[in-house]
Amino acid sequence: MSDLFDAATLSLLLDVVDAGSITSGAERANMTVSAASQRITKLEKSIGQPVLVRLPRGVQVTEAGAVLVERARLFRREMRAARGDLEALRGLERGTVRLGSFPTVSASLLSDALKSFHHSQPSITVQVRSALRPRLVEMLHSSEVELALMWSYAWTEAAEQSLSLVPVATDRTVLLVAADSEIEDNVTVRSLRSAQWIIRNDRHPASEVLFRACATARFEPRVVYEAHDYQEIEAMVAAGVGIAMVPELAIAHHRPDVRMVRFAGRDEVPSRSITIASLARRQYTPAMYAISRAIHDAARSIAQRGQVQRV
Repeated sequence: MSDLFDAATLSLLLDVVDAGSITSGAERANMTVSAASQRITKLEKSIGQPVLVRLPRGVQVTEAGAVLVERARLFRREMRAARGDLEALRGLERGTVRLGSFPTVSASLLSDALKSFHHSQPSITVQVRSALRPRLVEMLHSSEVELALMWSYAWTEAAEQSLSLVPVATDRTVLLVAADSEIEDNVTVRSLRSAQWIIRNDRHPASEVLFRACATARFEPRVVYEAHDYQEIEAMVAAGVGIAMVPELAIAHHRPDVRMVRFAGRDEVPSRSITIASLARRQYTPAMYAISRAIHDAARSIAQRGQVQRV
């Protein structure tokens, strides 16, 4: 069994299982179906048990196959991490930093940071990847990015201990209403008991803020519209369909026919924390320090305009 676990065969097995068939797996592995089938057969003979059950349509992994697939997945992840580490070293020579971000902060805080950064550091290239929170964590671990702007609420699943999180700002939750609404600042959640609400769909974290805040105020919100993004929320609020709880950065550049209303401090409506995340074991390069400083400077400027709170 000494020549059993070669990287190519393990990678092929992983491709076959993920794709659901030997044909599709072979295509992913850039080899012929015949060659792929022979490799799998040789593997099964070497370990004396099947790794796949051939079905009329596709394949099913056996218990032995599942063991190998798990190991193959870990191996592939480590190889991606190694490639990312090598790219990071090359990037340092070229003055490059790879940064992960998420849409609302990219369109506000990060865009302000990059404007000043590109002016002050023209020799450093910033490569930005925008993604949702789980994917950002994955990209940090695989070294696809070196730093990532991330958000979290008090109830958000804690980031893995292998990540270092540096606080940047607190993004407050505000109420979005039509420009001609009679609702003013220091509004209480309880006073909005009879309101119609617009939320983000697909169990978006911003929607959970609404339900938690209303539960604390002892009522269930009447949701009349579920939107795909904040632009859609703004449009529906402007049309008078309802009102919405949103992170302040999400509407930093809002429409003229809507406005923001702040909640009364005693309501303690949940806010989200914005942090810069990196692998705890990763040493900051000069480029990483430079973009980190630019992000903190941008957060300071936005806080002075009253849009976020510095931490």
